[in-house]
Amino acid sequence: MLDATTRSGGTATVSPRTAAELAVATAAGPVAPTGFATRVTRVLLSPWSRLSLLVALLASAATTVVLFQPQQLLTNGWPPQLGGAAAALAYAVAYGLCTVAFVPRPLLNLAAGALFGSQLGLASALAGTVLGAGIAFCLGRVLGQEALRPLLRGKWLKAADGQLSRHGFRSMLAARLFPGVPFAAANYCAAVSRMGLLPFLLATGLGSIPNTAAYVVAGARASTPTSPAFLIALACIALPGLAGAVVAWRKRHRLRGH
Repeated sequence: MLDATTRSGGTATVSPRTAAELAVATAAGPVAPTGFATRVTRVLLSPWSRLSLLVALLASAATTVVLFQPQQLLTNGWPPQLGGAAAALAYAVAYGLCTVAFVPRPLLNLAAGALFGSQLGLASALAGTVLGAGIAFCLGRVLGQEALRPLLRGKWLKAADGQLSRHGFRSMLAARLFPGVPFAAANYCAAVSRMGLLPFLLATGLGSIPNTAAYVVAGARASTPTSPAFLIALACIALPGLAGAVVAWRKRHRLRGH
């Protein structure tokens, strides 16, 4: 038989078919272990695991903010070691991280004006706004989009997703200009949609100018509350908020009527 292994003079001779099988096994290499490691990797990279990581990161950031209390900048001022453009740049980075941790932007805008004045404070606040929005968008897109998109089954949710996906820049610009839309909610809604990052950042930067400027000027002129600049800034804060409340009330009244 050709398949049999024979011995001649104490030397084992392998049959041709056995030799071919050994050659194929050697070329294929060792068999990679499958099973547990593959399942663990799949679970760790699953959409719901990434969403859980996003929630944990946001909760940790919010807890850190509560512990460190960044609102003390309004009373204690900026550290004296930093000054000028370097301080404004550092504040912009801190501003962006604080917005991701759900620190209210009006408080940060007032602090920017009080610390750096109207012009430098506005530049720092706008840079921090765009930075924070970009961080939130990227976190939501990478960690939350795949898990949350299948949940968009409601009529209003589908409408909002379609609007942001098809008319991203225009829709986000309107959301930033309208005072009733929460900053963080707009960030994560855009991330879950199919809106691009660049239109999102451009719309955020342009749409945030009026409201941000009003708060920054109010913070810069807070020491002179009777000055025209402070009163104009206060009006620019109050009037859009009042208009937003009226629009929201009318829409709610119409929905109840239907």
